[in-house]
Amino acid sequence: MEESVGRTLREARAQRGVTLAEVEARIRIRARFLRAIEEEDWSVLPGEAYTRGFIRTYAGYLGLDGGLLAEQHRREIGADRPGEGLLGVDPTQPRVAQPRSRRQPRLSSGVLALLVSAGLVAVLLVVGLSSSEESPGPGDGERPPVSAAPEENRSTSARRPDPGLSLQLTATDEVWVCVLDAVGRPLVEGRILGPGAEAGPFRSGSFTVSLGNGEVAMTVNGQHASIPSTPSPIGYAIGSGGTLRELAEGERPTCT
Repeated sequence: MEESVGRTLREARAQRGVTLAEVEARIRIRARFLRAIEEEDWSVLPGEAYTRGFIRTYAGYLGLDGGLLAEQHRREIGADRPGEGLLGVDPTQPRVAQPRSRRQPRLSSGVLALLVSAGLVAVLLVVGLSSSEESPGPGDGERPPVSAAPEENRSTSARRPDPGLSLQLTATDEVWVCVLDAVGRPLVEGRILGPGAEAGPFRSGSFTVSLGNGEVAMTVNGQHASIPSTPSPIGYAIGSGGTLRELAEGERPTCT
């Protein structure tokens, strides 16, 4: 029987002879979160997505397979993988027949001939009136030619500035990142960036950003955004004007 995730990590840390405080200083995850993982007290952790990210980072620091332990944790608590639990189509169920559209009544041949005749008369009247109005009378001069718009004006009006904001992230240390665009589509789908790794630049009308810690440099529209260097999870909503609003824990995206 395989050992639990918490016990595996605790024994690996003991073998390396490091304290939780030393691990916190190295991987920027609070010691109380690390202790909760070792004791498998999942209620202390900020959320399932963060928990799996913390397990990967902690295990990687200890020289273990972080992805394998994160998956073992998911199985132990019975959590769904992203995309599981969606309703599917049961091929055994009979298909509901769609109601047939009502047939339009058909016109009789006499009515159709009358409508065609009336249409021809109307066309002949319009053509005759147009010809009489366009014929130049005595003293009428030629109409001035319509000048074409300058090429420069046309090319200027055709150009449009790119809409939205520009966002780029650069990890200053190992950090878990989730980024959504204006319609909630994931641009960085909950992955860990190593020191010096970059994400972006992305363009969107707005962004929602969730970070496992503050070890990241954020640039919005070419301007550096101030992010506190914190070992705790943090998140921001970036509005259309490039302004940042810090998100509460329940507002942060998890990319799951």
